[in-house]
Amino acid sequence: MTHDIPEAAEETTETTKAAEESRAGSPGVPERATVEADVDAALLGGPRALTVEGLAERAGLTEKQVRSYWQALGLPITEEQEQMFTEDDAVALEQIYSVAEREQFDDRSLTTLIRSMGHTTERLVLWQVEALVEHMTKRFDLDDTSARLLVLDRLPDLAPVLETQLSHAWRRQLAAVAARFTVEFSDARAGDVTDSQALPLPRAVGFADIVSFTKRTAGLGSSELAEFVQLFETRARDVITAAGGRVVKTIGDAVLYVADDVATGAKVALGLAEEGERAGEGIEVPPVRVSLVWGRVLSRFGDVFGPSVNLASRLTEIAEPATVLIDRETAALLSRDSRFALTAQPEREVHGLGVIEPVRLQWAYKG
Repeated sequence: MTHDIPEAAEETTETTKAAEESRAGSPGVPERATVEADVDAALLGGPRALTVEGLAERAGLTEKQVRSYWQALGLPITEEQEQMFTEDDAVALEQIYSVAEREQFDDRSLTTLIRSMGHTTERLVLWQVEALVEHMTKRFDLDDTSARLLVLDRLPDLAPVLETQLSHAWRRQLAAVAARFTVEFSDARAGDVTDSQALPLPRAVGFADIVSFTKRTAGLGSSELAEFVQLFETRARDVITAAGGRVVKTIGDAVLYVADDVATGAKVALGLAEEGERAGEGIEVPPVRVSLVWGRVLSRFGDVFGPSVNLASRLTEIAEPATVLIDRETAALLSRDSRFALTAQPEREVHGLGVIEPVRLQWAYKG
């Protein structure tokens, strides 16, 4: 299926010409102010007509609150008297501070909520824009500058669709979290936790780490490196979600995942290890080392923390390519499941954790 951008071919010619004229200093190129005004009109819902003082007055807040919000969002305020804010900015500020007052958020909670949106959307926007640049470069055989100018020209048309998709994805993800909470905690009662110091969430957590990443990527150009990393991340996400797990984050040459039960975690881990072994079948996926540990974790800032995460990281480091290592306690839980085979490995001294007893996880032989 193709997804043609209407009238993009004609616009490409004009945009490429504009890029060439810009580099040549031609007066035929649209003024920067004109481009910014067009983008603002499409993306910001109106002109930048308010200063910091004006925004604070319009939203019924103090200037300190405005600066705190903008800092948490990750967007700089460079000039106090510059008209850089819009009426939509005022509405957004008024809404979030109204909710904060109603729900009695303290400063830390409010900052965390705002920062989560700023951090996530900043990465999301960069990801989407670079994907569009790559598309324009390949589709119209453009140099990087011309492709970026074409993306800039197309943003007013593309942004509403991307915004709708973002809202839809956010609602679906929030519904998925709510559903997991319903299953996991609906029968619990306040005060049921016996150890107030225990980490709150029991989870299977593990890593998949590309084997010889530095060697495999040495000499790759920027586009080849991006394609290599994207292939790994895409396939890893597909395997993890198909098996019932969730990606926590990717860290260059590794992916951190979680699952709500140990058996699902085992299926995820084995699926990741198998994916690398399929490279000989025409699937260009690098082999990975995989780990899995069952334990309690703390979930914060879109990440997970705890001793089990640290142990999983170390197990990945000592695993052989295309294999899964687990710890002894996790192996004990899986030993009752006939789908899996477990093989004890030699003890290993691991810096910071002492001596550990790794166990190799495999699918049980079915004959």
